[in-house]
Amino acid sequence: MAFKAIDVDEIEPTWGTFRMVRHQLGGTAFGLNQIDFPPDKVGSEHDEGQSGQEEIYYTISGSGTLTIDGEEIEMRPGRYILVSPDAKRRPSAGPDGLSFLCVGGVPGGIYEPWAPPDE
Repeated sequence: MAFKAIDVDEIEPTWGTFRMVRHQLGGTAFGLNQIDFPPDKVGSEHDEGQSGQEEIYYTISGSGTLTIDGEEIEMRPGRYILVSPDAKRRPSAGPDGLSFLCVGGVPGGIYEPWAPPDE
């Protein structure tokens, strides 16, 4: 296979907001999800200490914040944010909603692909 293409509208959301892009494309080198929050949604706080993954967040549209270890970082279109595995993070949408990508991988390690629970 030289390539595979998919449009975001072809990816059914999981848990209402997550589009499992990597899973749908069949990639295995890193995690990639698109998350589409409605206005004022607050995501769950978590870290990636167990998986060892660092994550890069990229804002596609809308606005909001990514709270990292208690510090609020503005999420706006065109902004990238790198978060270390041990840092607590919580995304929150602003009044216009928030659409962002989250890319994850293990620094110096091997990414372990994960499938949604319904599969």
